[in-house]
Amino acid sequence: MANEPVKDTDPTLGKLVMDAQRDISSLISKEIQLAKSELTVSIKHGGVGIGLFAGAAFLGLLAIIMLSVSIAYFIHWAGLGLHWAFLIVFALYVLLAALLAFIGVKQVKQVKAPERAIEQGKQIPQALKGKG
Repeated sequence: MANEPVKDTDPTLGKLVMDAQRDISSLISKEIQLAKSELTVSIKHGGVGIGLFAGAAFLGLLAIIMLSVSIAYFIHWAGLGLHWAFLIVFALYVLLAALLAFIGVKQVKQVKAPERAIEQGKQIPQALKGKG
């Protein structure tokens, strides 16, 4: 029984390799299709989200404008001229912008180069040459 002849129904090695290549190719193409469909859904949701954020930002800007007008009229109601009231609101916004710019400049000045990463990057060629 140890030396049974090979049956014609047994696949050859070449056929097995071709079947495996076909199956792997089919699997890869199906995975690519799945990734494309998932990305399409994600991109649609991301686009809708960005649009909604833009709408919210626009409405927020309109709200700030209305609040500014309300503050100016409140100052006018307290007895100051309307033109002075609007000028005060304008000055408050200029001061707020200057404060934010000042803080922003201080934050940007604290940005430093990734010194440790640069040093390690310089050591990579030496390590690849065996001098590490």
